[in-house]
Amino acid sequence: MIAKLVPILGITFIDIIGFSMLLPMMPYFVTHFGVSPIFVGGIMATFSLCQLIAAPIWGNVSDRIGRKAVLIVSQVGATIGWAMLAFAPTIAWVFVARIVEGVSGGNISITQAYVADLVEAKDRSRAFGLIGAMFGCGMIFGPVIGGVLFARFGFAVPFLTAAGLQLITLLLTILLLPESRTAPDDEERVGLSDILNAFGRPKIASKLWQKLAISLGLYGWFAVIALFLQHQLGFSLPQTDFYFSAFAVVNVFFSGYVVGKIAERIGDRRMSNVGLACLVASFAAVPFVHDVAALSIMMLVFAFGMSLTNAGITALISNAATDREQGTVLGTGSSLDSLSGTVAPPVSTGLLAQYGSRFAGAESLLFAGVALGVGLLAARREGKPPSEATAVGLASVIETANVIDG
Repeated sequence: MIAKLVPILGITFIDIIGFSMLLPMMPYFVTHFGVSPIFVGGIMATFSLCQLIAAPIWGNVSDRIGRKAVLIVSQVGATIGWAMLAFAPTIAWVFVARIVEGVSGGNISITQAYVADLVEAKDRSRAFGLIGAMFGCGMIFGPVIGGVLFARFGFAVPFLTAAGLQLITLLLTILLLPESRTAPDDEERVGLSDILNAFGRPKIASKLWQKLAISLGLYGWFAVIALFLQHQLGFSLPQTDFYFSAFAVVNVFFSGYVVGKIAERIGDRRMSNVGLACLVASFAAVPFVHDVAALSIMMLVFAFGMSLTNAGITALISNAATDREQGTVLGTGSSLDSLSGTVAPPVSTGLLAQYGSRFAGAESLLFAGVALGVGLLAARREGKPPSEATAVGLASVIETANVIDG
């Protein structure tokens, strides 16, 4: 399985190095224009609003014409968008740059659909875990590179470097990436109406609603985490960059090694519920994080929970869809990420600005709890009698610990 995924994994790795160089930098970049921290959420929301509209459409297009062409469009848009940021003279220019990148597509859902084309349903959790590991590998190096470049050259050079890395991924996609989907001539085409119809199909809809809830939690947290570290722990930009790199190392281990083993032992549903329980615990701990030791414990629990949750829920959604509609359904799921990225960042950054850093994780805690509740109810419906409901969660945690111990 891994051999088939090497080209897309390599391209994802390079892509995420560029992206992760700038993720911790954006709050500092936005506020250096002299605007309120709430504008950080506004910038992220602008990009996500564009993605909300574009992602399911591009996913549908990829079902019709193939994944490769859509990946190329996305990479062109990212290259232009990051280059524009390097020369941004005003905050308005920053908004325009994020719009350009947002409407061009974004390749997360297309990458997921590409992977789903190549592997069997039973292996998708592991495959999506490997994609998550590539994200983590990119984030090990990206923030450190971005921090070093910023320290020596300011904001422009990191943005131009990210644009250059996007250009490399574009060339690699054109030259090396084979097309993963060739639809038979007589196959019924998936129409744009199928994007909305997905929410009317019980088998898929419940998983999409759960994804929306956890996406609201995760996007709220990632929007505010750099500001949280700055306000609550006094982190500088280089310290924030190193934190992101350390988090990425942990995430690579969990996504690349642990996810596949746990999925085989307890299944996608129970794995995602264990992950959600860990996310709830980590967000609940935010007000009590006042030193690096407490931050490290919270980071471990959060990274573990996020790895299990993302791979598990994505696999559940993918396996509920037919082969001909992978791009459409995963694109619809990605649009929920975009909706979350539109709504959640202004809320989480606004809570921090209004009430202080102790409330930075309040919005994320609420929605992670909702997602966990939905997951536990789904586990009941999917075959566990009511008398076993309480035991399921505890047994899953114990079995997960045994899997990690070997």
